[in-house]
Amino acid sequence: MKKSLFVLFIFFAVSITGFAQKYPFEEEVRKLSAKLDSVGWNSGGTDFTGSSTIRMWRSLSQISIGQEVINTGFGGSKATDLARYLYPLVLKFDPNRVFIYEGDNDLWADVPTNEILTSLKQIVIRIHLVNPEIEIVLIGAKPSPSRWEKKENYLDFNQLLSRYCEQTEKVTYLDTWKALTDTNGNPRPELYIQDQLHLNTKGYLVWNQLFIPYFSGNLK
Repeated sequence: MKKSLFVLFIFFAVSITGFAQKYPFEEEVRKLSAKLDSVGWNSGGTDFTGSSTIRMWRSLSQISIGQEVINTGFGGSKATDLARYLYPLVLKFDPNRVFIYEGDNDLWADVPTNEILTSLKQIVIRIHLVNPEIEIVLIGAKPSPSRWEKKENYLDFNQLLSRYCEQTEKVTYLDTWKALTDTNGNPRPELYIQDQLHLNTKGYLVWNQLFIPYFSGNLK
């Protein structure tokens, strides 16, 4: 009897551990959703979501020109993570527009480009099933110095992502690569914090200029 109980205990312990490993962002997403509920939000705004480049965007409110914006960036997420938490991070807020930054961490983790695109396409389909009029902007991967060894992978991904957006209604591509590289096409270390992966204040000032036209009505 004792042996059976011990085996049962081990089974549940392994199951719980496996669950935590499978869904590493569950607690973060729950807290983020609850926090946004506590401060309140209005339907019809703009939702910025994706990995830590979005999560760490402190100056986001400065580009919105008084329009409703929500930041649901979380952890070091991948496209499959956003797909898993699409309701609490996007659909729940009933937005008119969604900006998505995923693919950066996927590429670094050697997730094949076609798998990343498949996940993003599924996200787009699910959003448009709820409301086909929602504008979706897929943000191209940025050129981080710490990940420069995979430059070609990132450029290939951005090219394919851009092509998909051109072929899909209500979906547009936003390039971040050119603005964050110098005249020789190299990344600019002065725009990143010490880890050379995440943007610093100066980097976000450059980044902001890419998004302001969406709120000012000057988008070409």
